[in-house]
Amino acid sequence: MKRIGVTGHRNIPLEAAVHVRDSLHTLFRGQTGALRALSSLAAGADQLFAGIALEHGAELTAVIPSGDYELGFDDADELARYHWLRGRATQEIRMDFPHSTDDAYYAAGTYIADNCDQLVAVWDGRPARGLGGTGDIVNYALKVGKPVTVIWRDGVERD
Repeated sequence: MKRIGVTGHRNIPLEAAVHVRDSLHTLFRGQTGALRALSSLAAGADQLFAGIALEHGAELTAVIPSGDYELGFDDADELARYHWLRGRATQEIRMDFPHSTDDAYYAAGTYIADNCDQLVAVWDGRPARGLGGTGDIVNYALKVGKPVTVIWRDGVERD
């Protein structure tokens, strides 16, 4: 079973959103055989990736950074989507952190990188804004020899 993990930004600008969505569909359409998708189910790229993976028949592994992870969702729709996706996961891995911290996010991101065959990064190419951010996980994955596929629309910057 091929394992594809994700790291990505929580906020995807409208100018990049269609490109990111289409690119994820193309990525999953190009796969053959059984698939497992690994995601922390955070708002933005993680939830988009997980939903598209399920649409394409992948099994979902939810990698939960901390015991209070749900408190980090600012938007009721994003929290509802998190619960919906988590309910469809066939496997759940919980990091051993009681609270959502940068260390917890880094641990979840490196777990995904360590346990996938390919990492998809919905990433603008800029450095992480905090430990465990997308740039950190991309750098970690490359350091440990994982292939990384970056998806972003050229010329679009995040706020």
